Amino acid sequence: MKAILQRVTNASVEVDGTIVGKIEGGLLILLGVAKGDDESDGRYLVEKIRTLRIFSDDQGKMNRSLMDVGGSVLLVSQFTLLGRTANGRRPSFDEAASPDEAKRLYEQVATDLRKQGTVVETGVFAAHMQVALLNDGPVTFLLDSRESRS
Repeated sequence: MKAILQRVTNASVEVDGTIVGKIEGGLLILLGVAKGDDESDGRYLVEKIRTLRIFSDDQGKMNRSLMDVGGSVLLVSQFTLLGRTANGRRPSFDEAASPDEAKRLYEQVATDLRKQGTVVETGVFAAHMQVALLNDGPVTFLLDSRESRS
């Protein structure tokens, strides 16, 4: 799984003119599920998302985690994170998981975050979405669950 974490002051996702998810302070997370990913990839990302120290302390240093600040998550599925652009001009999505498997694992990540006490809003899986955010910093990180396997 790949996840883009953006520290935000606020973020929202809209489908067909209706806001379906909205948060104040926390993380906007764009999540892509790859072929071969499983529940352990999701658990790895959930732990990182909750404990990565990417929020500022009183001295302006990144010493606080999402848990420390009581931040929320807006989780949005994004299969294009698995797009390969090395060859040709059209991205290849061969590395992306099937829609059914991707949805199952995406929902697992949302559920696991909630079970650990994080407020989670979501987009609509496989829908055309409009995402709005105010990136705080800007602070943006790329997480790849396969890095935990090395």
